[in-house]
Amino acid sequence: MKYLNITKTVAALAIILTINACKKEATKNTEKEILIENGTVNLPNNIKINEIQVIGTHNSYAKKRDAVIMNFLDPMFSKMLKGLQDKMPEIQKEQWKEFHPNEMSFKEMISYSFPDFPTQLDAGMRSLAIDIVYDPEGGKFSKPAVYDVLKAKGITNFQPFDATGLETPGFKVMHIPDIDFLSHYNTFESALTDLKSWSDKNPTHTPIFIMIEAKDKGMAVFPNSAEIVPFTSDVYDKLDAQLINILGRDKIITPDDVRQEYATLNEAVLAKNWPTLKSSLGKFIFLLLPGGAGLTTEGAYIKNHPSLKGRTMFVKANAGEPHSGFLLLDNAIMRQNDIKEAVAKGYMVRTRSDIETYEAKVNDMTRANAAFSSGAQVISTDYYQKENNYGTTYRVQMPNNKPVIKNSNISIK
Repeated sequence: MKYLNITKTVAALAIILTINACKKEATKNTEKEILIENGTVNLPNNIKINEIQVIGTHNSYAKKRDAVIMNFLDPMFSKMLKGLQDKMPEIQKEQWKEFHPNEMSFKEMISYSFPDFPTQLDAGMRSLAIDIVYDPEGGKFSKPAVYDVLKAKGITNFQPFDATGLETPGFKVMHIPDIDFLSHYNTFESALTDLKSWSDKNPTHTPIFIMIEAKDKGMAVFPNSAEIVPFTSDVYDKLDAQLINILGRDKIITPDDVRQEYATLNEAVLAKNWPTLKSSLGKFIFLLLPGGAGLTTEGAYIKNHPSLKGRTMFVKANAGEPHSGFLLLDNAIMRQNDIKEAVAKGYMVRTRSDIETYEAKVNDMTRANAAFSSGAQVISTDYYQKENNYGTTYRVQMPNNKPVIKNSNISIK
């Protein structure tokens, strides 16, 4: 009987030890991984936001263009662009080719469109690009000049224009005022509201990288073209305030969050002091592109805010500046080695998998493959959907068909 009791005790002890070991192993595994994106993606628990790759869209707000307007504008602007290039000195032509590597007509350059932001985010896009103009009094962009020109020529079969929200003061969303202006969001406020709503419903999403281009120049080729208001420091204060008021400070990763105790943002970036992915879930990170922002410390967004202290957005920068953190190296073929070097140092980089729709037109994945292999954290495409305007099979997707992937160019410690 004693022997039987001892046997039972040993067996029970073995079961307890096995259960405890399993619990420890489960805890160990949990510590090693983080489950995100509504439970669909596993990544290392200690991964930082500069150690991932995501894809997103370019001019993400763009609706399908009105064919009547595009057919009218195309010969005029294609000729204008050609004339501009012909007048350039050879050195400037070489610089132009980096950003415009292929000959494309105006209509082809903008031969893309997207659904609204929630639909794109549901499809796995984790980067968006938004162009904004400032309208302090309201109504500046509610009557695009191209319509008057079309009517004067007897052309009236264009689509009705929805000017909802354009009469109110504030920031408006569009590509080129008076020319290419159809947007899912006429106001920046409505765009941010949609983003906040989607984010709140998907709290474990990868941080969404948003490029903001503050347009400080227009193309006043028509009578009654809208005058573009400059982005001064005061206007940028209003822009920062709107981001915080609508999204909430706790949902934005700012330069202060990266710099912390370092003397400059650049020092923090080179020390790879980016926040962890785990602490960044459900948040946004904004990159301001030059207009009034500028690449130098004298830019309107940077001036009086050394290393972007107190600012909400990062800015496009050259490596090595005190405010450097995010670089745009759009030509992934030409800048392949530069991107790899920048990423290895700790910088964030945005590059493009297709430029001005050429790759979709000729069905060429060379640039897309170069973008992923470069290690750039943010890859921009015009063609994540199955169909495109050229009828080719060109489509850019994440290698794992998920919203995020570990950057294979970076070794996670």
